[in-house]
Amino acid sequence: MGGQPMFILNEDSQRTEGKDAQTSNISAGKAISESVRTTLGPRGMDKMLVSDSGDVVITNDGATILEEMEIEHPAAQMIVEVAQTQEEEVGDGTTTASVLAGELLKQAEDLLDDDVHPTTIVEGYHEAASLAQDAIDAEVLDADVDEETLRKVAETSMTGKGTGDVAAEDLAETVVGAIQHVEADAGVVRNNITVRTQTGGSSSATELVEGVIVDEEAAHENMPRSVENAAIAVVDNDVDLKESSIDAEYNITEVDQLDQAIEAEEKELRSYVDKLEDVGAKVVFATGDIADRAKAFLAKRGILAFESVGDDDAKSIANATGASRAGSVDDLEAADLGEADEVSVEKFSDDELAFVEGGAAAEAVTVFARGGTEHVTDELERALNDSLDVVTAALDQGGVVPGAGATEIAAAAHIRDEAASIEGRKQLAVEAFADAVDVLPRTLAANTGMDPIDALVDLRSEFENEGIAGLISEGQTGIVGNPIEYGILDPAAVKQEAVESATEAATMIVRIDDVIAAE
Repeated sequence: MGGQPMFILNEDSQRTEGKDAQTSNISAGKAISESVRTTLGPRGMDKMLVSDSGDVVITNDGATILEEMEIEHPAAQMIVEVAQTQEEEVGDGTTTASVLAGELLKQAEDLLDDDVHPTTIVEGYHEAASLAQDAIDAEVLDADVDEETLRKVAETSMTGKGTGDVAAEDLAETVVGAIQHVEADAGVVRNNITVRTQTGGSSSATELVEGVIVDEEAAHENMPRSVENAAIAVVDNDVDLKESSIDAEYNITEVDQLDQAIEAEEKELRSYVDKLEDVGAKVVFATGDIADRAKAFLAKRGILAFESVGDDDAKSIANATGASRAGSVDDLEAADLGEADEVSVEKFSDDELAFVEGGAAAEAVTVFARGGTEHVTDELERALNDSLDVVTAALDQGGVVPGAGATEIAAAAHIRDEAASIEGRKQLAVEAFADAVDVLPRTLAANTGMDPIDALVDLRSEFENEGIAGLISEGQTGIVGNPIEYGILDPAAVKQEAVESATEAATMIVRIDDVIAAE
């Protein structure tokens, strides 16, 4: 080439190679992990996230925090994806997965400084992750996952998420009731449970509604507020005069002609009401508008109607009640109607909500969550959804394990025991993985107000003597004890998913030695 340099990349591209690339990526991943670390456990703190427009989110949910932070660094984004995957697969443990991924990167950085090859680290981490999964399987309780166990799982999930200890007990009962209601032979039909929030009242006023709730008010003030043994029609159209497909003008020169036009319109509107009454509909949900005169006619016939119903709400009502969505009132048949024991309209502060309960609607349930402010109800909704997901995971995906850091202590101990039989430098990576797992109980201890080093020593000692040891939050601090005796239980699936997703993200980042960024 005559000594001339060859340019392959665009001149505006930036390239970071070797050690610098590894250091940059690992630092970004560690920073993300540290940002949520203080939220872990029952004594974890909350984060306040403020957007450019002034919107405020207050939460200690790891996935929500990382999503709201709008992170752009590609390596850091991988840690965000860990939390998102954890949320999608099992619904909880997002902070656990993120913290573990960050600590795996920190341990890998030390190994790289000691000239351990990235491939060796990756192999060691994968072998250690397999050992951790074996340890988690060994910790699964032999007892059947009964109602009391599910309640403990639900309460453990919600403790420390702004629900309060007393409220968490009551909410756990509500969560278990919802899960049992939608449990079938093939498993829990999680999509049949909806969480709806309403400001006003305390979280203790949260209740389970056997049916669906939609944010709708009666179309006319004279319509009934409650209809029992309701036959329900769902209409995907307006209940209004038909529009002509051509442009036409009518010249009216006499009063009789005007009266005839008005009478024709009323006849058309009455025909819709007659059709609804003939098929037996007592309640109508229309996705379109309802003409004012049609509303009055419906009110006189004692038919409760709702207009401009959202598509999602219309779908929920149809699914819950067994109704078929009709394209228009003209297309409606008696067989298209759904059923519910009662449809009622209730007022909460300035809002009105429609409750569709019982009968066919009871196949779906709604957790109606109450809170004093919008921020409280938002966090309560997140906590309830997480709790519903983990109880579902406990039933459908392999049982429960001791919480409070006990499973992590057992996993770290098992990995260290097996590391002695692994040859070469890979043993260092396996031991480093065990040290990374230890960061979870250490973080729990720090967030509880205990000395993390002393707590870890006590945990290891108790585990050696009793075979089980966890950090129990008590008063203003914590103690080392048996989490099973305190009813602190987690789904095994949450632990398994956290190990798997954190390991995959950390090993992917460690293998990167070249970053090319184009403008």
